[in-house]
Amino acid sequence: MSADDVLGSGPGYEDRGPDVRDVPSAGAWNPADGVASPADAAATAERLAALVRIPTVTPGTEGDLTPEQAAVFARFHEALTELYPRVLDHDPEIVGRAGLLIRIPGVASDRPVVLMAHQDVVPIPEDWKAEGWEHPPFDGVIEDGWVYGRGTLDDKGALVVLLDAVESLLAEGWTPPQDLLLLMGADEESYGSCAIEATALLKERGVKPWLVLDEGGAVTLGAFPGLDSEAAVIGVSEKGIATVRLTVESTGGHASTPPKESAPGILARALDRIERHPHPSSMNDVSVEMFETVGPHVKGRLGGILSRAGSLKAVLTKALPGISPEMAAMVRTTTAITQLQGSPGHNVLATSASAILNMRIAVGSSVAKAVKHIRRTVRDKRVTIEILESYEPSPVSPSGTDPRWELLKGAVAASYPDAVTLPYVMLAASDARHVASIAPATYRFAPLRMNSAQRTAVHGPNEKVEVESLGRGVAFYRALLTGI
Repeated sequence: MSADDVLGSGPGYEDRGPDVRDVPSAGAWNPADGVASPADAAATAERLAALVRIPTVTPGTEGDLTPEQAAVFARFHEALTELYPRVLDHDPEIVGRAGLLIRIPGVASDRPVVLMAHQDVVPIPEDWKAEGWEHPPFDGVIEDGWVYGRGTLDDKGALVVLLDAVESLLAEGWTPPQDLLLLMGADEESYGSCAIEATALLKERGVKPWLVLDEGGAVTLGAFPGLDSEAAVIGVSEKGIATVRLTVESTGGHASTPPKESAPGILARALDRIERHPHPSSMNDVSVEMFETVGPHVKGRLGGILSRAGSLKAVLTKALPGISPEMAAMVRTTTAITQLQGSPGHNVLATSASAILNMRIAVGSSVAKAVKHIRRTVRDKRVTIEILESYEPSPVSPSGTDPRWELLKGAVAASYPDAVTLPYVMLAASDARHVASIAPATYRFAPLRMNSAQRTAVHGPNEKVEVESLGRGVAFYRALLTGI
């Protein structure tokens, strides 16, 4: 099956728009006051739209790519070659399942830099129209200053501004001051192997990255009540992950003669206890630094409180969980009940009932501590607790006066001059958690503006990115790369 066959069928493919060969490749850059000119930003948007039209839906968690999946990723790689010929001329290596690792030699190699983004996107439902999409998810529509489509924010938008920046610098005859490695995974959304294999390969080659930057934070509006300016939140760590299964076994039988306690009933009580007894709160040093940094920019009494986060740590730790789920997630391990399974028939007693918990482990805690809390909370030996998959919280990367943090702050200032740069702990997971094992300075930030509606649209309907913000994203990476 050819890539064109794959791209011509399935949900959201009705009108894919121009072929990638009709889109101009990236080249020289003509900035206006250091930021992209409208023409340059529009060209970046066209390249993003072309790549959105190639539906690189993340493969499953295990096994090789199917022929259809392999064809789609092959077409995506061909498109990258057409749009970014100078970057792709540096002998890209396939890592894992269709991941790409590209090394661009620098003047020196003692402080190599790794920049990351992923090619894959989450699936869309068959009935995507009912989900509320304004445009077909894989059409890459550009309308009224926005690019619409699956992956515009997560993570093809970040991938495109990164590649636009590198391609434009290479077109100007630039050579990286240090070895530059571009890592583009193909299964980040399914916790796949690309980043794992790439990390092992870099370690085998003795590469010790001085700086790693992957997706994560963004330039946000309304991040804090009373903060009128934008905030560029950069992840200096990310929470750990644990997938845990709770199971209760029973004898089963006919539903006409139910037992006093059924497997689903026992499980339901355990789940109720878990939700009524969340993990204890504990504010980490990163959150204290974030609050103390943003405090002077926040109006009113809240600004004064945040500015004294260190001395008010105990008060804030107690108060934040009651403000919002987001604030609660910042100060504790969270447990979400995501999947339930019971009887196969409506008139059959379940011989087994199970639930899947998705746990995000707070920095300063561990998988063992988090699961121990679940065991103590459930307090029922009939409930089996099994860890299916787990990753510990990532190490905390330096901020403050560290030169790598100052470099990131400078790149933000060059592209979003009114934004306040803040460190934070990323609540979700990224491929960066794997590379962090060989890089003490690993950060998570996509230089794109996201309001609250856009953040909600990530993995949801009507994902979109501003064309103007794409231009600023290119400016960010150019400032970062030329400042190393």
